Amino acid sequence: MYYSQPLGRRIQTIQRKKKKLRHNEYYDMQRVFDELYASSKNGNNFYKLYEIIISKQNILLAYRNLKTNSGSETAGVDGKTIADIKKKTEEEVIRKVRNKLNNYQPQAVKRVYIPKAGSDKTRPLGIPTIWDRLVQQCILQVLEPVCEPKFYKHSYGFRQNRACEHAISRVVSLVNVANHHYCVDVDVKGFFDNVDHGKLLKQIWTLGIRDKRIISIISKILKSEIAGEGIPTKGTPQGGIISPLLSLIVLNELDWWVSSQWETFKTSGNASGGKGWFGYAHKYTNLKDGFIVRYADDFKIMCKSYQEAQRYYYATVNFLNKRLKLEISPEKSKVVNLRKNSSDFLGFKIKAIPKGKTKYGYVAKTDMNRKAIAKAKEHMKKRLLDIVRKDTMTSIGLYNSTVIGLQNYYRVATNIYNNLMEVSYSLLPSMRIRLRTIAKTKRFCEMDKEFRELTYGIQPNTKIYVVKDKGLLPITGVRRYNPLNFSQEICDYTIKGRKKIHDNITIVQQKGLTKLLDLRNPKETIEFNDNLISAYIMQRGKCFITKETLNLSYGIAIRKNPNEENKDYHTNIVIIHQFFYNLLFLNEKYFYKKLRTMNMTLNSQNLITEIFENYKN
Repeated sequence: MYYSQPLGRRIQTIQRKKKKLRHNEYYDMQRVFDELYASSKNGNNFYKLYEIIISKQNILLAYRNLKTNSGSETAGVDGKTIADIKKKTEEEVIRKVRNKLNNYQPQAVKRVYIPKAGSDKTRPLGIPTIWDRLVQQCILQVLEPVCEPKFYKHSYGFRQNRACEHAISRVVSLVNVANHHYCVDVDVKGFFDNVDHGKLLKQIWTLGIRDKRIISIISKILKSEIAGEGIPTKGTPQGGIISPLLSLIVLNELDWWVSSQWETFKTSGNASGGKGWFGYAHKYTNLKDGFIVRYADDFKIMCKSYQEAQRYYYATVNFLNKRLKLEISPEKSKVVNLRKNSSDFLGFKIKAIPKGKTKYGYVAKTDMNRKAIAKAKEHMKKRLLDIVRKDTMTSIGLYNSTVIGLQNYYRVATNIYNNLMEVSYSLLPSMRIRLRTIAKTKRFCEMDKEFRELTYGIQPNTKIYVVKDKGLLPITGVRRYNPLNFSQEICDYTIKGRKKIHDNITIVQQKGLTKLLDLRNPKETIEFNDNLISAYIMQRGKCFITKETLNLSYGIAIRKNPNEENKDYHTNIVIIHQFFYNLLFLNEKYFYKKLRTMNMTLNSQNLITEIFENYKN
């Protein structure tokens, strides 16, 4: 479940998405990605993607994106992590990636099992070695802009800028506005473990990716040996960086097939007679009225009538079996009348209820589903036990982060307050008993402003448990949020689409980022050179010493303290004018004599003196 992630990690994920565009610009790859996207949208085929994948800038960008992924600290079968790559120079990394791709033979994949949300079962993950993950990142960056315009607009999982709330919003809109009250639930049995390799490679070819070298490499990735299990004959390994994109490609064919049955059905001439296509089709054709909403392998087909839903059900099962060679779970697949029963989707329970007192209108009522509520109860009790057993600020912070994550994910549910009240009520006995010796209580109105701003709708006299002067957030303090439909104009690969994501003129100009490439030192580690962008943005494009706008033609990047243990970390890297760099190599007598003659602020003198002392030592 998404809410189980600590809040800090969730915030980092959001920030990473926003920074990704800046990274593309810094490594001068945004223009290339934009051209790939535009060309793919025009229906062109691609025969020379390999050259882009092995380009210097793409490899350096891949390193940047990989190291910001929390999973980069996890070792594969070779025991290596991103820390082993950080120590190498840019040239060494580029040469290694190119050599691997020249005759690609992936190393074995490490098999691990993680708990499956909402059940006692586990999900198998395959963790490639860090170098294989870097190779996959290089490929992913180039294939994404090629595939993106070919994907169906209401597919929301594993796609940039899209989220679960957009999928929920789409379903709610179809219930509230379009009166689609019948839902086709189809559960694909072990989707990731049963993808047909041959079919997937053909789908990649159909999308216009005609570079046989890339298709060959992807084929080898699919057939990577799993340590202790052997070579798989089907399935996409969950845990691989490129696996989400491959899963999107597999089910994209399903999206467009369902869409072609109604939404994008092509007519010849003015078949509707000027009365509107959908109205005409309902009355005079045998077409099935239905719209698909998909998030990864979880999807719904929303229909207006039971008969249409039944037809979609059997047609979809047949399509999955015959065309995609995938089986379904019959016990989990069915047609649901939302006016009588509910349907589960992405941890939510959706049902159509009468609108007010009228019998003729229905609106969607959404709740946390039973599995999600049970999981939330279990998870919060574990977080509470951590506080009791460890009694540390970390465990208290983790409890509060989990509460906020739970609220943020499910806040789009119409009945969220009552759902969280059930979770909170189940936790009260444990809190009274387990916290009685380590906690005190305060009224909500007595808590500090920062704490109060993290909650909503809590009465002033509500009792708040306080451990080590840090309050435990009330689970029910959530502000409900209406889910928004995804704006189809948002896109990472068009100027117009990017304007909806970030402002291109922020703190540092694009020209400054590109010019920063000239400061990279080929003798330095790839980590030092990559962190120049972070250091430059922290300095807001100004000289670290004088705090004045710096012309990068006269700039140079150095370490504040060359003896620092984490000497390549961005907080230890500063960009200064070359004049000050030259001062660092004077002897002590001449350095301080020169300093006295310079018209500098006291703060600037202290900064250059501190760096000089570090270099002298």
